[in-house]
Amino acid sequence: MDERISSAPDYIPGDDTEHLANAASNAINRLVRCLFAERLLDPNALLWARDARQAWLPLWPSRRVLHFTDLRPAPAGTLQNRGQIEVLDGTGARQWIDDPAGLMREVAPSLAMTPAPDGLKLLLRDVDNSMRNDILARRHRERWSAELRRKIAEADAPGFLTYLERTLPAHLAAMTLEQWGALEGHPFYPTWKAKPGLAPEDVASLSPEFGARVRLRIAALRSDWAYVEKMPHVGSYSEWFSENFPDLWRDWAEGLEARGKPPEEWLPLPVHAWHLQNFVRREFAPEIEAGVFDPDGPEIVTLPSMSFRTMLPETEAPRPFIKLPVAIWMTSEQRTLQAKSIHMGPRLSTLIADILSKEDDLRSELEIFTEELGAILHHPDTGDEHPGRFMSVVYRNTDALVRGDGMLPVTVAALLTASPLDGRPLICELIARNGDESEAAVAAFFRAYARTVARPALAMYLLYGIAFEAHQQNSTVLFDDRGRPRKLLIRDFGDGRSFAPLFKERGYELKPFSRNGILPTTFDDDISLVRSFVIDACFVCHLHEIALCLTEQYALAGDSLWRILREETEEAFETLRPRMLSDAFWLAEREAFLEQPWPTRSVLRMHLERYRDYRIEHQLPNPLAGAQ
Repeated sequence: MDERISSAPDYIPGDDTEHLANAASNAINRLVRCLFAERLLDPNALLWARDARQAWLPLWPSRRVLHFTDLRPAPAGTLQNRGQIEVLDGTGARQWIDDPAGLMREVAPSLAMTPAPDGLKLLLRDVDNSMRNDILARRHRERWSAELRRKIAEADAPGFLTYLERTLPAHLAAMTLEQWGALEGHPFYPTWKAKPGLAPEDVASLSPEFGARVRLRIAALRSDWAYVEKMPHVGSYSEWFSENFPDLWRDWAEGLEARGKPPEEWLPLPVHAWHLQNFVRREFAPEIEAGVFDPDGPEIVTLPSMSFRTMLPETEAPRPFIKLPVAIWMTSEQRTLQAKSIHMGPRLSTLIADILSKEDDLRSELEIFTEELGAILHHPDTGDEHPGRFMSVVYRNTDALVRGDGMLPVTVAALLTASPLDGRPLICELIARNGDESEAAVAAFFRAYARTVARPALAMYLLYGIAFEAHQQNSTVLFDDRGRPRKLLIRDFGDGRSFAPLFKERGYELKPFSRNGILPTTFDDDISLVRSFVIDACFVCHLHEIALCLTEQYALAGDSLWRILREETEEAFETLRPRMLSDAFWLAEREAFLEQPWPTRSVLRMHLERYRDYRIEHQLPNPLAGAQ
């Protein structure tokens, strides 16, 4: 008996069977990885065949067995499903599992936790929506790839990256790569493309993986109803906006005057077009009626980045990024922009910029996108900023994209995304620029890459207690003309964590943000939450994924790249040791990074428990501990 467990969605047309099968496979593979990594299923219970590929998992509560035809173990407890999965019952009957709902129904009784009453149902809803959007995106990617192949051939360019460098201004080339890299998503999110509140046509018109162009309305907020946070070099909000967006400022001010409103009493406030039409006009109707918020104003066309709601104006001359709230549920969270981000983005940008101005060695390894200015709706009498999470903005400087040194900025997620030319990850195009893709050349590239990322990230954390969220979306690496990694470029400081005793010991100050109901990001007593931020984002979700990608692409033996990562991490610790506050601190941190299990976010568990706790973590086997 050979049956299939499947509940194929009814939205897929009959001629899209291949796209549906691929989307289901992607979703199943992500779930398998998360289930075992988070120990929701016990990886030690797997029974392996001699070929170390096939494996069986007993599901004792249901007296059934899962059979994996091709399950590949990798460092950090990573299990990559590359084959089919079938379930065997006590009679010997076999059923193939063709979709994620079938998989989750089979394993649900055996999970090492009890989901919330609606946890499994809502997970499967979001996974289903993610599959829909995955299919839409990959259909578009086929057309986009064909168009790019034609243009690259016409330009006689040797590669996709070279083509972009030759044909676009630096900031728009970087943004094209940013949108190209938005296809795959966070490696441990089983619902990576979920946008359950959006119609398919809106998904396509607003999302970066579709190469979207999105309009922003420059509305107006009464200046006495706004809280503004800025870096020290910034004058007033209006002065900064008029200097950075002169045409918009002129049109905005003229429009206000025509409506009988003095511009000096208002602030220009960008609002995402979808957010304005589908949320703001309804939810902020009282503020509009009371003359606190004016939704009219000029518009600007922008390119959404990987985060969906951080936008780059599509202008020939570079303009600042604009980060906005959008009341859409994406990857299980509503994309608000809380007061914490408004307050802490400019403050942390100031602190890091001050440190870099005095650290020549660190400045040669690290650059940041400074968050110069932020504003949020703030009640003038009560001080309440909670509603402002839906009416706020942060501006991020783009100077780092306009290079005078010939280096190419590439957001890390794009490095792992298939090239339109040969289907290999774009990182391979950079390695190939030297004309050598031997195992030794790949190892040398990864060593330089690991050093480029790990050294500045560890220096900021170990010396100053500042943790970068240096995952694939927030990290950009600068490459020279030979494809060699040279420098790390970091963004997004609104949620950045810091340990106050370290930067205070070195003479720096940072005003923390504290509000009931909002998780703090500045800590005084326990450094572990700051450390886990570095390990999870930089080591688990970034460096480990690069090592996995290269190992698979080039069929490298064993854990050779993790040995290199260990050596580079050890070297970073040795270099920093003379400057650290104590040998005891140095030893404890070295043990945590190199020997102890790595903490990382339990995203699937959070989803199943309906996000009752946003800081649930699990431990991964440290891939550096045995890589010696």
